Amino acid sequence: MIFADFPNSFWPESQLDPQQTPHSGYHWDGISERFFEGWYYRVTLPEDRQTFAFMYSIEDPIGDRPYSLSGAQILGPDDEYLYRRFPDVGQFWAAPDRLGLGHWGTTDLTSSPTFLEASLFDRHVGEGYQGTATWHQGNLQDPETGDRCRWQYAIQPVYGWGDSDGIQQSTAGWLSFLPIFEPGWQILMAHGLATGWIEWGDRRYEFTDAPAYGEKNWGRSFPEKWFWLNCNYFEGEPDLALTAGGGKREVIGWTESVALVGIHYRGQFYEFVPWNSRVEWTIEPWGCWQMSATNDRFLVELTGTTDRPGTPLRAPTHQGFVFACRDTMHGQLNLQLKEKRSSGEWQTILSASSTVCGLEVGGGPWDQTWCSDR
Repeated sequence: MIFADFPNSFWPESQLDPQQTPHSGYHWDGISERFFEGWYYRVTLPEDRQTFAFMYSIEDPIGDRPYSLSGAQILGPDDEYLYRRFPDVGQFWAAPDRLGLGHWGTTDLTSSPTFLEASLFDRHVGEGYQGTATWHQGNLQDPETGDRCRWQYAIQPVYGWGDSDGIQQSTAGWLSFLPIFEPGWQILMAHGLATGWIEWGDRRYEFTDAPAYGEKNWGRSFPEKWFWLNCNYFEGEPDLALTAGGGKREVIGWTESVALVGIHYRGQFYEFVPWNSRVEWTIEPWGCWQMSATNDRFLVELTGTTDRPGTPLRAPTHQGFVFACRDTMHGQLNLQLKEKRSSGEWQTILSASSTVCGLEVGGGPWDQTWCSDR
């Protein structure tokens, strides 16, 4: 079963929140042409200075295409990597009207895959995963390395993509509802609180109210070239989340370079996007990410750096699911947010830093620094 359709009673109550972010549901409509959709869950453990990032993808779900595949990747402690490939896309499921997905890799059940109560999942799914807006669990093993990860945690969403008391927004604006841009991108949860446990090999991590994050993308392939910065744990600022990124994307036959910065801070959403701000960037092939964005009221400046080598990750491309990007969850980030006063001067209203920022570059070529003016 590709589309999961089952009673609402199976879902955590908050899944039915009318203020869920747009594009939370599965986008595939049954067409046979090239298609992928990917989901990203992350938990940061401040006391351990470690982060777990879970990445799921489905490609060519019809099942008889050259690149048909369901995959799961995990970026674990110290940027260690686990990958599990599931060739049988028929064991993947996703909900069309809300955030919900999973894959039964090995199971003794003969029914179509769908969301299961946690204890039933543990009992009947030997390997696989499932996730919603408020729940995430799984058990995966990398067949090449033998590395294993098990996890189970509840999620309390705090910020979607917009003001905390307002209607949630599409990350790419209202045009994202039309088949104009490739790929689509949506921040599902800019910040949340996770409580539960993760086992990585022989080590068990238990946590309460750990910073959590979620996003997704969909289309025919990832952008030609892109970069990304993300962090929702800052020293001394428990109510702060940042997502920023940019790329060369397809727009009905041509490409354009665009970028955005989104900040959630003390209940307010600061959005810097091409239609309301000037967004600039200078991104080195690896090691330094610099961005600035300005509108009539606010100015934001970001600098992300790392001395770690990063970990190669797979991504959907026109050549299938292959290594196409590099990530670290141990970036250093400095953030400055300023507001324009009546005098015309900029006054700093937020200065924050972190040592557990997610940093990424992808696509290419990355043989020289990428600046927004060229």
